[in-house]
Amino acid sequence: MTKTSFADFACSVARTMDVMGEWWTPLILRDIFLGLTRFDAIAADLGIPRKILAERLAKLVEHGVLVRVPYRDGRTRHEYQLTAKGADFLTTLVALMNWGDRWQPLPEGPPTCAEHSGCGGAVRARLVCEGCGACVDAAAVAATAGPGVAAHKGTAILGRLAVRARD
Repeated sequence: MTKTSFADFACSVARTMDVMGEWWTPLILRDIFLGLTRFDAIAADLGIPRKILAERLAKLVEHGVLVRVPYRDGRTRHEYQLTAKGADFLTTLVALMNWGDRWQPLPEGPPTCAEHSGCGGAVRARLVCEGCGACVDAAAVAATAGPGVAAHKGTAILGRLAVRARD
């Protein structure tokens, strides 16, 4: 099956999914955040086919999410390290983990807890207003037209926002 590219969609979510939304990608990034940076370690942990892992890692490197760094272990090999762009995805991973812990919980409880290394407190992903600092929920969020809004394939709702912005 051919994958549809969202790279040219006028939608930030679609363009993000074009890079980060493939099946194994969040789990690969989770492993790298947890310190598994070498190909063989990631492959063994996830049980992912090597060809798929190589493809996903190459795409993440191509998009500047990861960098390949050589190391020597009898022969030259590479490990994968997060760039600033990749490290910024941690918020999304924590949000996915928080959602899964709430809505898809294991009977025993969460398998992993994100904690602040400074004080040991739980780390949660939250929607925060940049204006007043308030934590907000979905009911308090309104979508408005941004400077890049455009009617485009897969973004009909953005087209309606653009019309409202022009009126």
